[in-house]
Amino acid sequence: MDRVRSVLALCAATVLAVPGITALSSAARAADADLARNGGFEAGLDGWTCTAGSVVNSPVRSGGSALKATPAGSDNARCAQTVTVKPDSQYTLAGYVRGDYAYLGASGTGTTDVSTWTQSAPDWQRLSTTFRTGASTTKVTIYTHGWYGTGAYHADDISLVGPGVDAGQPPAAPATPTVGTVTSTSVALSWPSVPGATGYAIHRNGTKIQSASGTSATVSGLSPSTAYSFQITAVNAAGESAKSPAVTATTTSGPGGGDPADLPAHALVGYLHASFANGSGYTRMADVPDSWDVIDLAFGEPTSTTSGDIRFSLCPATECPNVESEAEFKAAIKAKQAAGKKVLISIGGQNGQVQLTTTAARDTFVSSVSKIIDTYGLDGLDIDFEGHSLSLNADDTDFKNPKTPVIVNLISAVKTLKAKYGNDFVLTMAPETFFVQLGYQYYGTGKWGGQDPRAGAYLPVIHALRDDLTLLHVQDYNSGPIMGLDNQYHSMGGADFHIAMTDMLLTGFPVAGDTNNVFPPLRPDQIAIGMPATPNAGNGHVPSSETNKALDCLTKKTNCGSYTTHGTWPALRGLMTWSINWDRFGGWEFSKNFDGYFG
Repeated sequence: MDRVRSVLALCAATVLAVPGITALSSAARAADADLARNGGFEAGLDGWTCTAGSVVNSPVRSGGSALKATPAGSDNARCAQTVTVKPDSQYTLAGYVRGDYAYLGASGTGTTDVSTWTQSAPDWQRLSTTFRTGASTTKVTIYTHGWYGTGAYHADDISLVGPGVDAGQPPAAPATPTVGTVTSTSVALSWPSVPGATGYAIHRNGTKIQSASGTSATVSGLSPSTAYSFQITAVNAAGESAKSPAVTATTTSGPGGGDPADLPAHALVGYLHASFANGSGYTRMADVPDSWDVIDLAFGEPTSTTSGDIRFSLCPATECPNVESEAEFKAAIKAKQAAGKKVLISIGGQNGQVQLTTTAARDTFVSSVSKIIDTYGLDGLDIDFEGHSLSLNADDTDFKNPKTPVIVNLISAVKTLKAKYGNDFVLTMAPETFFVQLGYQYYGTGKWGGQDPRAGAYLPVIHALRDDLTLLHVQDYNSGPIMGLDNQYHSMGGADFHIAMTDMLLTGFPVAGDTNNVFPPLRPDQIAIGMPATPNAGNGHVPSSETNKALDCLTKKTNCGSYTTHGTWPALRGLMTWSINWDRFGGWEFSKNFDGYFG
């Protein structure tokens, strides 16, 4: 959050080391067959398993489709398929690639696994290698991948030519699955067995999410009060069946941790410039319209970066001639609370860098924030740490078990405040995308070092406090392009950015591409979308029509555009904006649109 505006550029450097194996070549015999399934990607990713791949229509080498895959963090964007082969037989693997550091290879050959690569292919370049299967080898895995920290690569027309094997037919599609026990975060499914199937795959909202060896499974990691569609496919050596008919299940409501009972089902959150003035002008607390359900006082700031001593005072009259008195300000807060509104102290902002490097600073933070809350009779705390307030030490690689003092001490301080004030204490956070969604690609300094240590640094704080968290409203503005769960970069300026960024919070995501280290989804009632109120308030402002498209897509799954969400969340809490003052400057367009949308 910026008193005027700020732009935080994305920054992540990586270390590159590229091993290479010289490619071999071999002419195929006339009787040989191409065993690669969907090598031209004309059927999407059918037959392929990709960590970070999607099908694009341009550039393509032939046909209408090609693979695009983007390495991220510790993920080299591998796409692979397992092919049935004959033992003791010669095969030629070939394909066309574009981009930097693109690989093509085969593993599990039973003899010597092979790989070929190109360091740079500005246009389509053919890669080819050969191998002989072992005496008992019946399956090999062919794959493509890029290299860590580099850009996207493309692949097309991949072939594996050699003696074919009759693998039979894929199984029939399963019958409609049955929904069993449903909780706030999981759905149990079962289905009849399919003759000839060796396993099954579960698809959620059209996307394959897990496999099962038997005829039942429990899908977990879901969001409360959310409708999901499930389908099952049967699998054998010949491939995967068509999908079963879909069944829909709606998860139950969540436990409500951190959610005061009197907060509206759909809430509007705004920051009030209470301690300073800028081009938007000063707005008195008593003049804040009833549209605003949560009012964040901007800002409480530290006496020094590492002191932990937070101070707050009203804007001086020399800067804000129409500022109210302390007594009037306190009386207006009480009137807002009597009308059901929540008033919080927001700590940080662009100028208020806070680094709790010691336990002494932590304890000072608790006592000084408590004093502000008690002095003004506030309902809770908003954490708006920006800039260099949060970063991760080089050895801090697991967001579930943070080690860095500024992270650990902040978590401890907030938990102490929550315990002091009880269940009705309102806790909100307003991180920038750099500190949250960027964690899908980069976390801290990275596996090989060199990345910005602030990347994803809010994730351990959010995760540790998720049961106490009332609202997370990430600032979807002043942001560079961010990769979404579709492995495409999304930029500010339209509904798509808000949809993709919010979907990540409600779906969860692997941190730095590590599928064994997934940031779990938050409840939809914990999420508000952060937007600038006017073009003057910050980069990334969108008109009301785009705001409504984003809300339609996330709560109704309509008007979604090119991005496909992983669920539908009618319980999404609402919107946050910077700021109430800027909305007043803009004729209250933002708040009036919110009121019109949610009635």
